[in-house]
Formats: sequence, C-alpha cells, structure tokens
Amino acid sequence: LASPKFKYIVQTPSEVRATLPAGKDVVAFQNRNPIHRAHFELLICAQRDVKDSILLVHPTCGPTQPGDIDGLVRIDTYEALRKETEAQYPMFRWAYLPYSMKMAGPREAIQHMIIRKNFGATHFIIGRDMAGTKSTITGDDFYGAYDAQETGKKFSSELGMTVNHYENMVYVGPEEGYVEESIAKGQGKKVAKLSGTEFRRLLRAGEDIPEWFAFKSVVDILRKAGDRAFC
Repeated sequence: LASPKFKYIVQTPSEVRATLPAGKDVVAFQNRNPIHRAHFELLICAQRDVKDSILLVHPTCGPTQPGDIDGLVRIDTYEALRKETEAQYPMFRWAYLPYSMKMAGPREAIQHMIIRKNFGATHFIIGRDMAGTKSTITGDDFYGAYDAQETGKKFSSELGMTVNHYENMVYVGPEEGYVEESIAKGQGKKVAKLSGTEFRRLLRAGEDIPEWFAFKSVVDILRKAGDRAFC
C-alpha cells in the first residue's frame, strides 16, 4: 500500500529510530501548539533529569481544534526553533507525527506512550491536564489536572515506558527565569502571566509579545502567516 502524501516531511517509526543513538534513553515530548519559552524550559528539565538522554520533540501536526495554530504553520515554527537551538542543544531531535489529538485525557496519554515507544522512546513527558477538554455544558474541566499523569504511571511498567511528569513552568523574573509552579508558590514569587487568548490578541494586533513568553523567531512566523495561522 502507498503511504499518504503530506505537505511536510514525515518519518516512519523505523526512520526515526535510525536517527537515535544506540544505547541512550530517549525522552519524547508530545504537543499540538507552537513551542514557547515555558515548553522549552520543560524540555531542558526533562533532558537533564534523564542523564545522558536524547530529547525527541514529536508533535502531532494533523488538524486541531478551532482557534489552534495550523499544523503547517506550526511546523515552520518548529523548524525555525530547531535551527535556532541545535548548536546549544545537540541532544534534541525533531520529528513530526501526522496525527490529530482526540482530547481523550488519560486514555490518550496511554495511546501516545505506545506511539512514542514505537518511535524509539524510553520515556514520555506528561504535563498537567494532557489531552484535557472541558464540559460543553458547564465549561468545567472534564478530567482531573493530573489524571493523565497518574494513569501513565499506573501502566508504565506494562508498557515499558517511564513517565516524566511535570507541573506547569512559570516565569518569575529575569534572575530566576522559569521554575515549577509549586516552587514559585512556596517561595511567594510573583508569576508573570499571559493567557493563550491574550497571546493571540497581541499577535493579531501586531503588539509586542514579551520575549520571556515566546521566541521571537516563532512570533515572526506566526505574524507572517496572518489569519492563515489559525484553524
């Protein structure tokens, strides 16, 4: 059977595995958004926490929810960020998965662990409320904030995948940069905040977006794409 054609480079599991050094742990990161500073700080922490590991950035790039950033535009941002950071972080690898999030919470976390194991990963990052969604009636979160993490840990031995779980990373100023949310709260730090809704407003309005929040290279690509950037 012929493989479907995509408008971006797609690698099979065996092709991705062939790019990974033998004998090293591989920590996989799944996301469906452009990578901003908080995401990147989490990646640095995860790679550091698993000694001498490779960090596989492996986002889903299929259709997403209304208002999200289009997959093709996101890949442009990933490629720009890869080139910008590869000299400092040669242990990072990037590949793109032609698949769509189902927003199925804990069950989807298990699915993504299985997928990433097939691509050569030994560890999988599960953040707060992975693949979470909200009630269409009340607007409340459908899953608990850490349900996906707990479910991933419950089945990690059976799947042969180690779960790396993290809280939200928050920005507390230029001296300390990003720390985990509980650390900031415990130390009484003032946290800088910028919601996704406000980020999209600033983007569309051409207003300044703080560099503590987003990489300039990513912002430039999103602005150039204009309305085409949004699903």
